[in-house]
Amino acid sequence: MKKISVLIVGLLFLFSSTNLFAQKIKLVSGDLSFLKGQTKLNVEYIYDGMMVGKKTEVEYIKDRMEKYNKDEPGKGEKWLTSWKGDRTKRFQPKFEELLNKYLEPAKVSVSANNSDAKYTLVLKTTFTDPGYNVGVSRKPSYIDVEVTFIETGKSATELAKITMLKAPGQDWGGYDFEAGYRIQESYAKSGKTLGAFLMKKAFK
Repeated sequence: MKKISVLIVGLLFLFSSTNLFAQKIKLVSGDLSFLKGQTKLNVEYIYDGMMVGKKTEVEYIKDRMEKYNKDEPGKGEKWLTSWKGDRTKRFQPKFEELLNKYLEPAKVSVSANNSDAKYTLVLKTTFTDPGYNVGVSRKPSYIDVEVTFIETGKSATELAKITMLKAPGQDWGGYDFEAGYRIQESYAKSGKTLGAFLMKKAFK
């Protein structure tokens, strides 16, 4: 009886965890039929106007830099370099890596270097929660993004828009002490989710 109770509790925990970390994806406008037959997509990234928790990114950066520089002169500037640099060094490559992996069956290549592609995927991050891990307590990072498809070089031609909310990022082994690593995993999750969605809705 005790073993059965433990099993039930474990299953309930697994179910609740799955729902807690589920990412919501929705096609909010347009359709994806234009992607059929495409073998490459360009990708651009936008962070303008992003909220970080309950603050604007500008407010968040100001607060963090003041805190770090109070602890150690110059530490705030080092943090800012990592905060901005992680986008091109970690977040964007990870997103493309996982998106391409899930689009492999359709033989579609997505890259920021595909400027000759007919269509461009614009990934706009609207919200970031860096999460935390202090050993005895931890919380995943989360990001919200908007995915807009346009004709390359024609930003006014919005063909379709997808929203993806609450993409979690964490290391299941518990070693995600660095915010940049947690957020990187949120972009990996977004790449997976979008890739699976496009395979089902556009490339099947």
